[in-house]
Amino acid sequence: MAALPNDRLMVAISSRALFDFEEENRLFETGDDQAYMALQMQRLDEPAAPGVAFSLVNKLLAFNRDRPRVAVVILSRNDPVSGMRVFRSAQSHGLTLERGVFTRGESPWRYLRPLQAHLFLSANEADARSALAAGVPAARVLPHASRASDAHPNELRIAFDGDAVLFSDEAEQVFQRDGLEAFQQHEIERAARPLPPGPFKPLLDALTRLRQSTPETGMGLRTALVTARGAPAHERAIRTLMAWQVPVDEAMFLGGWDKGPFLAEFEPDFFFDDQTRHVENAASHVPAGHVDAGTMNGR
Repeated sequence: MAALPNDRLMVAISSRALFDFEEENRLFETGDDQAYMALQMQRLDEPAAPGVAFSLVNKLLAFNRDRPRVAVVILSRNDPVSGMRVFRSAQSHGLTLERGVFTRGESPWRYLRPLQAHLFLSANEADARSALAAGVPAARVLPHASRASDAHPNELRIAFDGDAVLFSDEAEQVFQRDGLEAFQQHEIERAARPLPPGPFKPLLDALTRLRQSTPETGMGLRTALVTARGAPAHERAIRTLMAWQVPVDEAMFLGGWDKGPFLAEFEPDFFFDDQTRHVENAASHVPAGHVDAGTMNGR
């Protein structure tokens, strides 16, 4: 038996995040799991359509071209019988998936600990929240979100919000408590002091390591910081990334403008944000997920 990889980027993903199982899920949520299992068996040879995070996973696996660098594991509330359709759908779409955990309605997030996952994506809000509470970068995908553009087949593109996602929500707390002027003064005074890391800092570190392999894989990696911050609060964000020694290719300091149109131009395979209004705005343009962290989420 192969040991768990300690040098790979480890991604855990639910079946609904990877594939479009929304019709099947409506039956699942009625509580009639026998009817749900029967439907999945009936459709066993019918590949499920790609879901919101399909492009992200497909491109991550492309980094394994010459040697294993990324591992993707299905972590699902599906039952084991229905899990067969997940694997068959993956095979039909050319995804090399070998591992899965299926829990028949129970929350699967606890298996993230032995997986040592760098990222967990799920359409289930409670599972994503539990994963974040356990210290795993996690987001609730919006199944109705737009699918990724196919304009960059050889480049993985990921966009992140800053506060409460890449960074802690230290500054956001000042903004919510004391207003914009106090927030800007707070950030000016601390411009040279790196922000504490947020819940997605470990994923950014793992992506930085993956970036080093791009010459061998033929895959590129492009990241963007897309934040409601504007000048003069931009400087602390930039200096924080410099102090962490992690490259970010693009930075958009939007000063409160809607992020969706700018993300539509960047064309990410996935966007992460802690504020539901930003996630919903983005979802009409790009694949998006909600990070249930920070003061805006009562954390």
